[in-house]
Amino acid sequence: MENSKQMRTWLDDMKLDHPLVIAGPCSAETEEQVMRIANELKDTDVNYFRAGIWKPRTRPGMFEGVGALGLKWLQKVKEETGLKTATEVANRAHVELALEHDVDLLWIGARSTVSPFIVQEIADALEGTDKIVLIKNPVNPDLALWLGAVERLHSANIKNLGVIHRGFSTYEKSKYRNIPEWQMAIELQTKFPDLPIINDPSHITGNRDMIFDVSQTALDLNFDGLMIETHFDPDNAWSDAAQQVTPARLIQIMRDLKIRKESNEELEYQNDLSNLRAQIDIIDNQVIDILGKRMKVSDSIGALKKQKNVAVLQSNRWNAILGNMILEGEARGLSEEFILKMFKAIHQESINHQEKIING
Repeated sequence: MENSKQMRTWLDDMKLDHPLVIAGPCSAETEEQVMRIANELKDTDVNYFRAGIWKPRTRPGMFEGVGALGLKWLQKVKEETGLKTATEVANRAHVELALEHDVDLLWIGARSTVSPFIVQEIADALEGTDKIVLIKNPVNPDLALWLGAVERLHSANIKNLGVIHRGFSTYEKSKYRNIPEWQMAIELQTKFPDLPIINDPSHITGNRDMIFDVSQTALDLNFDGLMIETHFDPDNAWSDAAQQVTPARLIQIMRDLKIRKESNEELEYQNDLSNLRAQIDIIDNQVIDILGKRMKVSDSIGALKKQKNVAVLQSNRWNAILGNMILEGEARGLSEEFILKMFKAIHQESINHQEKIING
């Protein structure tokens, strides 16, 4: 698969003056719930009304969707509001039912993207379709797996493709539900700059209060759109309550987002600069996060030294670290002077942490 301007045709043909917006409840719960949300989203910047019909849950016994019945509600949404519809599919049966009910946009979920067998089954069922098909990143940060899923659909003569960045699972405690790993989305954009990419801040954050900031970062990084879960009563939603926003809040988010899509020579420069600065901000946050983790290890070392009555400063160990880091830095184009200053500061902070533990 090679990059091509034709990858953007389905999106360009919409002639939007704002990012693509896919919004609606995490799960279709009742016909009344679906229709109420859809009616509150019509005549806004929302382009596709999304609703989960089949819900793959981590553990059994939780609400797993209303099933095919919900597809009739999506048909009614289209008839009464004019909104196009979208839902997730995870196997051939889902695809056949969704096509039978004329769903406009289908997406493959993160749990499905991890399995080439599932993706191939869906690709075979969709072969030659003119529906829009979006592929969420796999739950684990594996770019080859993500692109492999896109390639399987592309090989099935599915022309209207795109991807959804919804973050990646981690065992570490984080402020995010799924770590963004923005650099992976950036790398995908670099390889396929014309493949439309949508951000899913709902699943990245797991927290409605963080959705605006993540959405703005995505737009700063030239994402093409957003998928945001929306419910008129989020706290009582049957699934993913904490990450859904009300339609009124969604409308306000769309108004407040800064969109940098105009193009002339000066604005193109500003867009490129904003994109690069957004990348630096992301990396700086990762640096702070890594340093915080390093100091937690220093705390553990301090506790161990206190237990064994060992001195904080171990000169031989420190000199070995410094020598290795100078060599590693040089291999990455970093000057010896910079490495010395940085690691002396890190070392001093580590000593401070250990002394606090020992003297505490």
